[in-house]
Amino acid sequence: MYQILTDSECDLPLATLQASDVKAISFHVKLGDKDLVNDFGESFDINEFYKQVQAGALPTTMQVNVGEYLEFFKTYVEKKIPIVYVGFSGGLSGSMSSANQAREILLETYPEADIRIVDTLAASGGEGEMVLAAIRLQKSGKTLDELVDWFDQNKLRLQSWFTVDDLNHLYHGGRISRTSAALGTLLKVKPILDVDANGKLEMVSKTRTRKKSLIELADKIVLAIEDDKTQPIIITTSGDYEAAEVVKAHIIAKVSVADVQIYPIGITISSHTGFGCVAAFAMGKEKRA
Repeated sequence: MYQILTDSECDLPLATLQASDVKAISFHVKLGDKDLVNDFGESFDINEFYKQVQAGALPTTMQVNVGEYLEFFKTYVEKKIPIVYVGFSGGLSGSMSSANQAREILLETYPEADIRIVDTLAASGGEGEMVLAAIRLQKSGKTLDELVDWFDQNKLRLQSWFTVDDLNHLYHGGRISRTSAALGTLLKVKPILDVDANGKLEMVSKTRTRKKSLIELADKIVLAIEDDKTQPIIITTSGDYEAAEVVKAHIIAKVSVADVQIYPIGITISSHTGFGCVAAFAMGKEKRA
């Protein structure tokens, strides 16, 4: 048997990971003079974090370094347990590069180790969807080779749609220009973003009201799931649970059998999105470009 590993950016409930013995490495955030470990809310109140961000706090995020991955992977390598790390998009964080470097270092000492690295090219609930897929594949009896092959063939089918209520955090996180943030704020623009085939955020459209942006998210998910209406759908939010419920209700109104779950966005990603981000994720028929 092989061990499934992931990281805190999958934004799944800790209980879900624990129920399937999936282990996660934690990202870190600095907020003022505090160093926070993204441990799924075990050591901090996520809603209090959102309040501070909403009030203007600008947290600093830190990628997981090579040494941390070495210790994380080594636990299983020393026991000769094959591992697969289903991780945060390399297009959004250098942590994926750190994970690959750790793998190469470990293989120098443990050449027989079986260490697989899967760049999900996804974030938040999108990465969570990929982790859930890995769990289902493992439980169905798929080998490690079959699981990795499935990801190679299917991970770009994941559809990820985001909208934010505060463009300034995207600017401070380097995701959009100062001009775009200033102009968008002035015009009360609500952007719709997705994650492209390289795992990077891109703006795909703009609306002039919050409600329209939420409905557009829902409509895109409804379109994506038309060939598999009972698949798990994940909605995540950085504190605006009412808005997330609007998206969920609109999806269910159009697809009554839809299985929709709402989870909080962790402190790393919400540091870049600001308060009020809402995102929706599902597997589509076609691969994203």
